[in-house]
Amino acid sequence: MLAERVLPLSGIHNFRDYGGYGVEGGGRLRDNMLWRSAHHEAATDEDLVALDALGLDTVIDLRGDDEREMHPCRRSENFAGRVLFAGGITAGLAPHLQAAGGAIDGETARARMIDTYAGMPYRPALVATLRLYLAALAEYDTPSLVHCVAGKDRTGFAVAIVHRLLGVHEDDLMQDYLLTNTAGKIEERIEQGAAHIRSRYGAEIHEDAIRALMSVNPAYLDAALATVRRDHGDIPTYAEAVLNLTPKMRDAIVDRLVI
Repeated sequence: MLAERVLPLSGIHNFRDYGGYGVEGGGRLRDNMLWRSAHHEAATDEDLVALDALGLDTVIDLRGDDEREMHPCRRSENFAGRVLFAGGITAGLAPHLQAAGGAIDGETARARMIDTYAGMPYRPALVATLRLYLAALAEYDTPSLVHCVAGKDRTGFAVAIVHRLLGVHEDDLMQDYLLTNTAGKIEERIEQGAAHIRSRYGAEIHEDAIRALMSVNPAYLDAALATVRRDHGDIPTYAEAVLNLTPKMRDAIVDRLVI
């Protein structure tokens, strides 16, 4: 695996290039083509300059309509790319907020996150947006960025799907997912999340529960992928059956992103 490339941004935690990984059969993912982040509501002017420097042509917004309305993303005057999303509610709430309801201690919070992830592969609006994402990767030979609210749950699932379709080994897929726990301003993100969660559900939520909700855990992603494997055997078959990915589209994505 190549070293992680992180572009720290003060207002939006960080952007991360999730290319560069080796793939099965030889080759590796192109650098500076696949980016992920949290949403851009708090982007500073400096962040927007850094965004422009990425040359993004496509932004995939995994949030629901209510989240976009509550947290509009900032865009620079120079941004001329497309922003893709499907209408509807992709998670009811962001998964970590959905799981927070009734989660007082860390064990309960982790269990609720696992249950939340297990249902992620079939959320209608999320599925619809992932279809747009894969179609864009097949059509456009330009950099793209995917985000949700925190850039860790729905985004983590989306990145895992793309990685596996491109042939990234599952150990590297998981390692990339777990970088959320160390990349960027993790303590600041947990503190901000704690304030939001406690304002919504009450101050009695324990610190270990907050950390379980605001971080990622192998068991979380494993729960989503277990649902995929239970019903479809593997990620490519799931992508064909649920995300409308055709063999021609997959070949195009591999041709564009694997070198």
